[in-house]
Amino acid sequence: MTDPKLRPAPLAYQNEPFLNSPDGRILRLLSEYSEPLSRFRREQIQDTVVFFGSARIHSHDHASRQLTDARGVQDSALQVNSLKRAEAAVDMARYYEDARRLARLLTEWSTQIPAKRHRFVVTTGGGPGIMEAANLGAHEAGGKTIGLNINLPFEQNPNSYITPSLNFEFHYFFMRKFWFAYLAKALVIFPGGFGTLDELFEILTLAQTEKLAKKIVVVIYGSSYWKKIINFDAMVDAGVIAAPDLDLFKMSDSPEESFEFLKDGLTKFHLGQQQTKRTGEAAVPEIARTRP
Repeated sequence: MTDPKLRPAPLAYQNEPFLNSPDGRILRLLSEYSEPLSRFRREQIQDTVVFFGSARIHSHDHASRQLTDARGVQDSALQVNSLKRAEAAVDMARYYEDARRLARLLTEWSTQIPAKRHRFVVTTGGGPGIMEAANLGAHEAGGKTIGLNINLPFEQNPNSYITPSLNFEFHYFFMRKFWFAYLAKALVIFPGGFGTLDELFEILTLAQTEKLAKKIVVVIYGSSYWKKIINFDAMVDAGVIAAPDLDLFKMSDSPEESFEFLKDGLTKFHLGQQQTKRTGEAAVPEIARTRP
């Protein structure tokens, strides 16, 4: 009787149970660094302008339809709650339209910059709401636009306006945050919730502590919202931040004003001086560096 031949074991890098196990975590982490880097190089992305904001803010048309539906609810107690949410959604919809306009202005300008690689590419978390609005504005301007999506049980499906070759999906929040910070030369913070606050303060902390070897231009958009949410002056008065820390960002309420501020800052800090290139660096994006 002939012994049956033992089938070859799967190659380690094709062994899905291993790759998805705790022991394979280091390979998953490396993949979420190396695969995006490879694509950014291939797509010739040099740097980005990142838009953060709520996934729950919709376009004016969408919010208006929700308000009409809420007015048609028959149950009076239910209608009160539905109307309150729908009226707030209509009010907040102006931020969707402003994000769309600002992203379009930035992209129309940045695509005219003479450069071998794509400069100041509008980048979002890839989902709906403010993220969709910014990707839409950049798409309308004919530019590339990036979506750094995150795998979540709700809300977070990639929107239709991301450049397909620049549509990313992350499992690890911190690897996604790494790519937000590493490529960004500017940041625009629209009204949002926990995630937006987390992203805002992470970038401000990196700037405050000089952990980035670059100047990052920050716009906090929507003063009426943010002044209700965060009292920066009270933080200065309490001595937990210094008065000059307020110079790390600018508050704005106009797409045009925000665009001029961003354009001036990006020109001054990132276009006004020649970047030193090392031998063999031509194919590599001039991405941000942390300080030694």
